Amino acid sequence: MSNIEALKQEIVETVDAANDMQELESLRINVLGKKGRITDMMKSLGQMSPDQRKEMGQSLNLLKNEITQKIESRAEVLKNKELNQRLENEKMDMTLSIRPEQKGSIHPISQTIEEMVSIFATMGFTVAEGPEIEDDFHNFTALNFPPEHPARQMHDTFYLPDDPEKKSDDAHLLLRTHTSTTQIHVMQNTKPPIRIIVPGRTFRSDYDMTHTPMFHQLEGLVIDKTSHMGHLKHCLTTFCKKFFAVEDLPVRFRPSYFPFTEPSAEMDIGCTHKDGKLKIGAGSNWMEILGCGMVHPNVLSNCGIDPEEYQGFAFGMGVERVAMLKYGIPDLRTFFESDIRWLRHYGFGPI
Repeated sequence: MSNIEALKQEIVETVDAANDMQELESLRINVLGKKGRITDMMKSLGQMSPDQRKEMGQSLNLLKNEITQKIESRAEVLKNKELNQRLENEKMDMTLSIRPEQKGSIHPISQTIEEMVSIFATMGFTVAEGPEIEDDFHNFTALNFPPEHPARQMHDTFYLPDDPEKKSDDAHLLLRTHTSTTQIHVMQNTKPPIRIIVPGRTFRSDYDMTHTPMFHQLEGLVIDKTSHMGHLKHCLTTFCKKFFAVEDLPVRFRPSYFPFTEPSAEMDIGCTHKDGKLKIGAGSNWMEILGCGMVHPNVLSNCGIDPEEYQGFAFGMGVERVAMLKYGIPDLRTFFESDIRWLRHYGFGPI
């Protein structure tokens, strides 16, 4: 038994003296491996009497367990030591200045949204936000879309799996196809007067030079007792003149149809096409820029607002579309391709 105690003391001292994991692993193999010292001693148990074998076996098992725990404890200490050394040696000085060519820039979409919000803010509009995952009621029904409207079909709209606990057709979940859904939320929860703009992402199943599955819209909504079509035309004309920085910008409003407005119109701005280039301003051509109209009485009723007492107007435009017109960007898809060369060309500085 004295030999076991001496061996234990020797091994413990050696384990405590191990300076790295490689040295500790060599020690473990030398002591506990198939040809290790404790293993060799356990092989000699067969030559002992039953009483000696029982006593010696218990002592060797106890020694083996104690040494195993000691090695594991030392291994934990050495691992933490090595990790701290790595952290110390591999740390990065984040205060170093970056290379000039690696400076970031503001994406044209972010810049355009900021410009649009700033202009409408001077007219008294506030910014509202809403969820991108909507139900059929807020996206279609409340906005006066009839059940057979093509926009409800799968080839236009990204539908999500239905909630089995909700059986109503209006509970179908989808990715919103326009930011007009936020107008419904605001009208349901806010007493008029209302004057908001809603910039945000929208989703439709389409992809070409002028369409992408995800794009940005900016919607506007005014609800009060006196606003009329003249106010709408003045608001949008003022916006376009400031946004495109063309004071004598020609505009026209053409009759159109949208389920959620009546009457409805599309707004065109004057432009010229010369030498393959588009120029915004007085000219012989027109460019459609946005859709608008007076809020349909059914929409007001769906939101709990009395259409006999209140009226108002709404409008919506694509952020990418106006950015393409203002900054001469030919392909909508390039906004989302993460090409750093494109961003360096069209990106904006922080000022």
